[in-house]
Amino acid sequence: METMASDLSELEKIMASNGFWDDNLAAKKIIDKAKLLRAWVDPWNKIKKDCDSVQSLLDLVESEEDETILHELETELHHIEENLHKLEFKKMLGGEHDMNSAIVTIHSGAGGTEACDWVSMLNRMYTRWIENQGYKMTVTDFLPGEEAGIKSITFLVEGEYAYGYLKAEKGVHRLVRISPFDANKRRHTSFASLDVIPEVEDEIDIEINEKDLRVDTYRSSGAGGQHVNVTDSAVRITHLPTGIVVQCQNERSQHKNRAFAMKILKSRLFELQQKERDEKLLQEYGEKDDIAWGSQIRSYVMHPYSMVKDHRTLEETSNVTAVMDGEIDNFIESFLKMTKLKHPAK
Repeated sequence: METMASDLSELEKIMASNGFWDDNLAAKKIIDKAKLLRAWVDPWNKIKKDCDSVQSLLDLVESEEDETILHELETELHHIEENLHKLEFKKMLGGEHDMNSAIVTIHSGAGGTEACDWVSMLNRMYTRWIENQGYKMTVTDFLPGEEAGIKSITFLVEGEYAYGYLKAEKGVHRLVRISPFDANKRRHTSFASLDVIPEVEDEIDIEINEKDLRVDTYRSSGAGGQHVNVTDSAVRITHLPTGIVVQCQNERSQHKNRAFAMKILKSRLFELQQKERDEKLLQEYGEKDDIAWGSQIRSYVMHPYSMVKDHRTLEETSNVTAVMDGEIDNFIESFLKMTKLKHPAK
């Protein structure tokens, strides 16, 4: 950690020097490197500061024999333990783009209104988790269900390691419950798929030919209020060679929606390149992986018993309410640990 702190100090000197912005690309790389180091150094410095505070409290207990300080001491130790755990957790995130922000899309599966309501529930769950992490969430595309719920939703999650954590949630999520939409109170099974890609930086070399794009505009259908749905400001871009379709409708300006849709398209094309590269490596080395897009990763059972179970790691809990309130760190951590054991070099 001392080496990281030293490297960060040197980078900060470079960033403060005259002419730093003469080369924008080089400056951006230095800023990104400093940002990565700061993500480790700052939490570590906070832990050290908290430990000094605990030592002061211990000295106070010994000198004044005041047992009322013990409660404060216990609270401080609990915070230190939590922050150390978070730092250990972060050590599992060593992927090339784990530190990036994330673009998340949730689609309803078969099941009509039931599936749309399930997407709405998942959206609430991830919104709570995002708030707990201190991340920023921006909805970029929203398609409501015909009767209730959400048919599909796309949102950007901004914050350090957002992609590194949320990539653990990619796959199909299954819900079993007594349907509130069924007058006969029968048990229903609903599915929703969640896709996560990293928000890629501007300097990543992805060429997009304007001739390969079909751009359509339409009136926004989201829940952003009247200001976004009175004109045809929403933008849908289709990349003809790959068939990738991206949409954005959260801004009033068609120009801003197009710019953000292009950012999402660039991220999806980059992901496609990475996927094709990984598949080529798997064929070359003959490795088989059980986890693939479209696989059912987790079940949320609300009837006839309460249980949330991850089918990849076998992590489970009976506290469904807590999970739906955004307490999913145990599932994310278990997945990252499993991935680290399977691919220790990553």
